Amino acid sequence: MVYRATCAAALCGLAPILAAGAYSAQPAPKVVLNSDEYRDKVYGCWLGKNIGGTLGAPFEGQRQVQSVSFYTNVKGEPAPNDDLDLQLLWLKALEERGTNIDARTLGEYWLSYVPVDWNEYGVGKANMRLGLAPPLSGQYNNAHWRDSNGAWIRSEIWACLAPGCPDIAAKYAYEDACVDHGGGEGVYAEIFTATVESAAFVETNRDKLLAIGLARIPQDCGTAKAVRAAMEAHRQGKDWQAAREAVIEATKGQVDDGWFMAPRNVAFVVIGWLYGNGDFGNSICTAVNCGDDTDCTGATLGSILGIIAGYKAIPAKWKEPIGDKINTVAIANFQPPATLEELTDRTVAMAQRVLQDHAAPVRIASGAPTDLSRVSELGLEDSAGVKELWTRSPYLLRYDFVHTTAAFDYVTDPDVQPGTPHLLKLTLTNHTPAELKLSIGWHVPSGWSVEPNAQQAIALAAGASQTLQTSVTPASGAHGANRCLVTVTADDRPTVGAIPFTLICK
Repeated sequence: MVYRATCAAALCGLAPILAAGAYSAQPAPKVVLNSDEYRDKVYGCWLGKNIGGTLGAPFEGQRQVQSVSFYTNVKGEPAPNDDLDLQLLWLKALEERGTNIDARTLGEYWLSYVPVDWNEYGVGKANMRLGLAPPLSGQYNNAHWRDSNGAWIRSEIWACLAPGCPDIAAKYAYEDACVDHGGGEGVYAEIFTATVESAAFVETNRDKLLAIGLARIPQDCGTAKAVRAAMEAHRQGKDWQAAREAVIEATKGQVDDGWFMAPRNVAFVVIGWLYGNGDFGNSICTAVNCGDDTDCTGATLGSILGIIAGYKAIPAKWKEPIGDKINTVAIANFQPPATLEELTDRTVAMAQRVLQDHAAPVRIASGAPTDLSRVSELGLEDSAGVKELWTRSPYLLRYDFVHTTAAFDYVTDPDVQPGTPHLLKLTLTNHTPAELKLSIGWHVPSGWSVEPNAQQAIALAAGASQTLQTSVTPASGAHGANRCLVTVTADDRPTVGAIPFTLICK
């Protein structure tokens, strides 16, 4: 039985991922990017994405070392690539919903506009259809794929929208990745690539950029270990094939022995960067020649190099065979940008909004020269702003009801057994200057029980928090996915908070 609740007054709050507002006073920028130079870098990012993806597409999934030196499948236009497709959709979401989008907003766009069900894409979508909101949608029943490649391959949009602001890019990347990767390595991998790409708008030194990316992920995570293995092999003077073997050794024991998994493939991107000797073609070919998820590794490195050098610096031999067209394969039901130039212009326009809304220390200015004299003040290698992302539980859902914020904790997987209590936690925080009297209602299917009570009442002092521990016991004969609801009502307040949750009877 599925409980369906109607609450006209309910507000299912989507908390902003960053505390900023379009109407806040804008501080003087620490860094200024000339608008034409910034646009050239964005254009270079998207072109590099298409080039690397087209180069690597014919070899996707082949684990052996390759010997690619140029396109093998070029037909006058780029190969379609879901790595880019999803970012076209995220741009649409930002244009329609504003700059404070979060994982639940992106999840709705997944269900409306992504018809494919590949690997973690399909798991995340199936979970959301059951009523499991992100990040649980990316965690539950996803042990095999939550460490895989689907998230970091779509990180460039966050970097382009937050140039020189890796903390902003990292927080967007988290909201994106957790939808289909929960709390897995896929999340750390996207934070890593997004921060490297963001910093590349204001820093060109490869080793500094790698340090910036590593500073923003846990040092003991698989992605960090794999990247460091590649860097150490390069430092020791080993060739790229030996560096590849070092990465494979460092990632053994991970899901599916690391193949198609984020740590190994992110490190293959790094190998291409380290051993490409600053040459665009040599770099992306080396990344692809490492094998495995070759369209993704080539595309991501192409984007990084495109940001650093800009569109104009990408050699004509790589530009001309594929042109400016965008071909898609994984999105539907809307009209995406038809060309990279259109995508670039829309990205640039949205970046102005993102930087303003988040009171960013970087400004894009028309007619003014790029000024990086204070770039050291950006704290590019300071991880303090993102460390809380590392400890976020994939079982914890956050809601903002204005007067109150709520943290709903599944504690563990939502699997339940008839007749067996399942513990849930709800933490409420009063954000008003006065005491709030709150009524909490637990709405479950008929025959189920709630302990201590289905209707609870608490008084919260101004600024205070309280955690309620509640057990829900399914009725005998319960089966399948059961949608439930918690409501939070404050006396003398019009907003009723609603927290949907799903328990699955096995």
